[in-house]
Amino acid sequence: MAWQGLATEFLQVPAVTRTYTAACILTTAAVQLELLSPFQLYFNPHLVFRKFQVWRLITNFLFFGPLGFSFFFNMLFVFRYCRMLEEGSFRGRTADFVFMFLFGGLLMTLLGFLGSLFFLGQALTAMLVYVWSRRSPGVRVSFFGLLTFRAPFLPWALMGFSVLLGSSILVDLLGIAVGHVYYFLEDVFPNQPGGKRLLLTPSFLKLLLDAPEEDPNYRPLPEEQPGPLQQ
Repeated sequence: MAWQGLATEFLQVPAVTRTYTAACILTTAAVQLELLSPFQLYFNPHLVFRKFQVWRLITNFLFFGPLGFSFFFNMLFVFRYCRMLEEGSFRGRTADFVFMFLFGGLLMTLLGFLGSLFFLGQALTAMLVYVWSRRSPGVRVSFFGLLTFRAPFLPWALMGFSVLLGSSILVDLLGIAVGHVYYFLEDVFPNQPGGKRLLLTPSFLKLLLDAPEEDPNYRPLPEEQPGPLQQ
């Protein structure tokens, strides 16, 4: 019964958050069970473009290391802030949310190649946290009950804690930088004099992922209009 309740609760999580979280957990489980090796997952441009192992462009975002405190720490932040974004500023805009993932993933991959970074899931987490924090500047956040501060300080606290856990500071800095680029292009620049939106979600994503918008000029047929129940 407990598993059924947990499964029911998980199915109520928004689609993108549910899919990404499940993919991360399943990837880690496969590594723990020795069905996969981290060497099959990490980003390697030579293997991607010369050996056509294109799955590495995705799997390097799904592996957060072996089971342990660091893994659960990252999963907590992924699940919480990905969900808060999807249910908040991206509510009803699944295509825009997926496009943010694609934009961030592409930019991280290019910059990660320059920095010789092999796994970028933690950078993606930092990006999600950064975008949420900039869109929620007045929210006060409790960091494991030890510190309380306003949301814009959260990415930096997360980076400091990640360094204490032994992670490279470059990974979190990359995520924060990409998150800032997205935030600037999406939220800041369009509101500047002469500015405009540069990140336009492709129409095929909207067609595929978003519910069709109602036509404001549509007039329902008489039999479709609400009225008294006819006997």
